[in-house]
Amino acid sequence: MEVEKRSRRGGFWIGTLPFLFTCWKLNLAGAMEFRLSFLMTAGMMFLNNIIWLLFWGIFFSRFPSVGGWELADIMLLWAVSAGGFGWANMLFGNFSRIAYLTAHGELDVYMTQPKPVLLNILASRMSLTAIGDFLFGLAIYVYVGDHSLGGLLRFLLALLMSGLFFLFFTLAAGSLAFFIGNAEGIAFQLFNGFLTFTTYPTDIFKGLGRMMLFTILPAGFISYMPIGLLRGWDNGFMFTAAAALLALTALALLLFYTGLRRYSSGNRMAMRS
Repeated sequence: MEVEKRSRRGGFWIGTLPFLFTCWKLNLAGAMEFRLSFLMTAGMMFLNNIIWLLFWGIFFSRFPSVGGWELADIMLLWAVSAGGFGWANMLFGNFSRIAYLTAHGELDVYMTQPKPVLLNILASRMSLTAIGDFLFGLAIYVYVGDHSLGGLLRFLLALLMSGLFFLFFTLAAGSLAFFIGNAEGIAFQLFNGFLTFTTYPTDIFKGLGRMMLFTILPAGFISYMPIGLLRGWDNGFMFTAAAALLALTALALLLFYTGLRRYSSGNRMAMRS
């Protein structure tokens, strides 16, 4: 029985990984079909992030340190936040559209295909602006990051965890549409709030606000990484962040698959989007 279970798991990944790579290849090919639009879209997002860092540079020219945070920490904070959001939206770009697809009855096309429903939905779209975010994160790391092997591994771990926090928090928010109907508005506001707080140093928040950043709106686990991971390995923070990420993942998957059983077909003939 155990051998059979292992064989099934192996067969799942053997069938799923080529499917994912094919989705990513086709998404990239579609983006590159209009190269000028692709370059302008990704480039404008890269430039947008640079402008925000210029504002922070002006601020730190007057106040060299705020709560122990320096300009390099803020730059790495933006690198982790933008880079994590970037790779998640490049590879699984539909995670921010779950509420829309559910409310408009557009999940039918994914449910009728012989592939894992959630992976099929998430991997079927790539965000062009996210490519600019991801490249921005890499560029900032090259500019101010720790280029030792340990520093590189910590930065890659920070990018991985940041992207997963974005993905599963937004998936959980979008899955509310299964239970309350049209949840596009609330999902969008939750996502925007989460995104905003990942770009500010955690230590400027105190009391209830700080507690919310590590519970209800867990953006603090991303925004504290320049201190708790990139400056040096903080065992307590990393253990808590890993536990929070696992809990958030379980919650998002529970909401999605429980809600999927309540989903009513939109009876629409639609293409993957």
